[in-house]
Amino acid sequence: MVPAIEGTLNVLRAAKDAGSVRRVVVTSSVSSIVPSPGWAGKVRDETCWTDIDYCQNNGVWYPASKALAEKAAWKFAEENGLDVVVVNPGTIMGPMIQPTLNGSMSMFLGLLQGCTEEYPDLFMGPVHVEDVALAHIKLFENPAASGRHMCIQSVCHWSDFAAKTAELYPNYKVPKLPKDTQPGLVRAEAVSKKLMALGMQFRPMEKIIKDAVESLKSRGYVS
Repeated sequence: MVPAIEGTLNVLRAAKDAGSVRRVVVTSSVSSIVPSPGWAGKVRDETCWTDIDYCQNNGVWYPASKALAEKAAWKFAEENGLDVVVVNPGTIMGPMIQPTLNGSMSMFLGLLQGCTEEYPDLFMGPVHVEDVALAHIKLFENPAASGRHMCIQSVCHWSDFAAKTAELYPNYKVPKLPKDTQPGLVRAEAVSKKLMALGMQFRPMEKIIKDAVESLKSRGYVS
């Protein structure tokens, strides 16, 4: 928890001390929105927060760290008069720049190789890496933007993403998963309304999958 919180605050302190920073766009995650079992039956949006007690009771530390780090950012911004906006991306996939696999692409590679892990507390929907980059630019450049911004192609279950992957790439060992891999998560399209109002048009799931596969191929992870 401490590295996530202090890492965020260190950047914000530096921005404040610089004196010339106009706005800070904080990269949070949908993991600061889910898991949120109290929202069962409702579509998640920017007003929803990860249930810290649930995370602590179930040993789900990644979402807890993301939520606490984001809350610390908002508290710092309010107390210090710093202009902060937040992006909450989903599972980011697509062309890789970094030399090694990150968590999201590792999940996807595992899926292609037959992994049956369901990620009940970690998945809310995919998003193309280029859309995440564009979201940061739009939030920085638009002075009217404020608050949190969900950044996902759709709210879906990991099983939905797996089924679409299997449909597009039947040659891989993509498993057939149970229908509802994220208990209580309500499926929904066009949920990133705040970013869409700024002109964002999210790449479809098919594009996310195809670009992710091609990137893994180019690195030799799959053939």
